[in-house]
Amino acid sequence: MARKAAGRPPEETLSLWKREQALLKTLVVDRDTEAWQRDPAFSGLQRVGGVDVSFVKGDSVSACASLVVLSYPELEVMYEDCRMVSLTAPYVSGFLAFREVPFLVDAVQQLREKEPRLMPQAGFGVACHLGVVTDLPCIGVAKKLLQVDGLENNALHKEKIRLLKAGGDSFPLMGGSGTVLGMALKSHDHSTKPLYVSVGHKMSLEAAVRLTHGCCKFRIPEPVRQADIRSRDYIRRTLGVQGAPALRPERSKKAQRPKACPQGASEEPAGSPSLRAFSAKDGNEPHQKKWPKLQQRIWGREKEALWEVGSQKMKGLWDPPFPLGRRGRAASPDSWTWRSWGSEVQEGLGALKEMGCS
Repeated sequence: MARKAAGRPPEETLSLWKREQALLKTLVVDRDTEAWQRDPAFSGLQRVGGVDVSFVKGDSVSACASLVVLSYPELEVMYEDCRMVSLTAPYVSGFLAFREVPFLVDAVQQLREKEPRLMPQAGFGVACHLGVVTDLPCIGVAKKLLQVDGLENNALHKEKIRLLKAGGDSFPLMGGSGTVLGMALKSHDHSTKPLYVSVGHKMSLEAAVRLTHGCCKFRIPEPVRQADIRSRDYIRRTLGVQGAPALRPERSKKAQRPKACPQGASEEPAGSPSLRAFSAKDGNEPHQKKWPKLQQRIWGREKEALWEVGSQKMKGLWDPPFPLGRRGRAASPDSWTWRSWGSEVQEGLGALKEMGCS
């Protein structure tokens, strides 16, 4: 049953959070503290980490906290830890860390105890708070501009974004107080929206921007992207075991039309199974009237864009893992194969949307 977190916390709690934030702020280190941070190629950096908290659909309490560690510069996952948690603290703007960080700190502590050799040398996610508490170099990365100290997503800001031409281009975010609060970064050649990078802990802004760009296969830094992907997958698998009835192929040979046709990026909320692209029973096939449109998307400029950036992971997803007959009909239909391939195509198109190819 869906649950909701408590409403706004008492003023005493808010005052306590404000005092703790003020204390943590005095402990933030905004300069480079490791030799690898000053090296142009980050020589000596071998591991980067990412954290994420994904929520169950319609439930503001049940969530999955995830921590992943990737090799650098290969960006291959070396370690992952996902667990279901209950977030009892309500969401309050400006105090997100008090809702999520305790579970992420637990994940870091578990890693320290189980696999200390895999401790990340730099991390992404809830940067300042998590960095100070764990004493790890951290980077702040956001997809949206936090409009504080006079920063506005106005026409001037959008014009500066338009002038970012290549991956790695950036411009400073100057607040009304004259303080540089962060950088807007074009993280990928194909991305149309910037990332907003800020100092987390034990790293300079300049190094944080360079490392963020170095960790981007797509728009989102790979440590955060992998933490998000794996936490959502963990929710799907956990709910499938604990509550949701298992999906079973039916014996009926009668064809049924899918509920929805894929349009490149799924509209389903986080945490729900992405099976609608080719939701099928035994003997079913894609919606034939819509199938040519999907073919056009897949074999059009989006596939070319994927190949241009050399994404090895996605190259094999565009061709069905079984022979097709006329109008995309499977020669040997298998509902589970359709579901798996359809889900992968949706994820691929979602990645393309992040790259600005939709």
